[in-house]
Amino acid sequence: MQTSQDIATGIIEHARDQRRIVVALAGAPGAGKSTLSEQLLAALPVGEAGLVPMDGYHFDNAVLDAMGLRHRKGAPQTFDCAGLAATLRRIRSGEGDVAVPLFDRQADLARAAAAIIPADARFILVEGNYLLLDRAPWSDLAPLFDLTIFIEVPMAELERRLLARWTDLGRSEEAARAWVAGNDLPNARLVIEGSRRADIVWGNGASAP
Repeated sequence: MQTSQDIATGIIEHARDQRRIVVALAGAPGAGKSTLSEQLLAALPVGEAGLVPMDGYHFDNAVLDAMGLRHRKGAPQTFDCAGLAATLRRIRSGEGDVAVPLFDRQADLARAAAAIIPADARFILVEGNYLLLDRAPWSDLAPLFDLTIFIEVPMAELERRLLARWTDLGRSEEAARAWVAGNDLPNARLVIEGSRRADIVWGNGASAP
């Protein structure tokens, strides 16, 4: 089984003489995208990597309320895909430092301009559920990625991790189970069944989320 170091080595080899490489790291909710991203950032050359989390492009809860989608937060239609695409185009252009939003899971909101992708960062990791989803508007992101990675995790393990996530964040077990069954698992199935085949498929069934 490949380790995160193996994947980092593959990213470096894939980059070769490219000035900048943008890598999509996709997977279902609870697959371990954030954990792998952190490991890759640590394994890539110091000072040369940046991270763009898709979760920073969540619509605000007030917007979701107005759209009638608060109960589906985390589904594809609850993200600003166009905003993410615009940011990735700016990053690919190398026009300068680019500010990106980050999602605060505890506060349940995105913080604008919470991180900076430096103009000289060579390795750009983009992590999120729907980066490889093969339907519009998400499929329009495909040309913006130079390399794609998909994290594969059995559904039963995803359910275990997601239940632990929500109870750790303070939801009752009953509320956590209802949210996972009605929202997270349908989203996970969509990601698993509806994503394009990635360049690298990484099994993460036994690792922490």
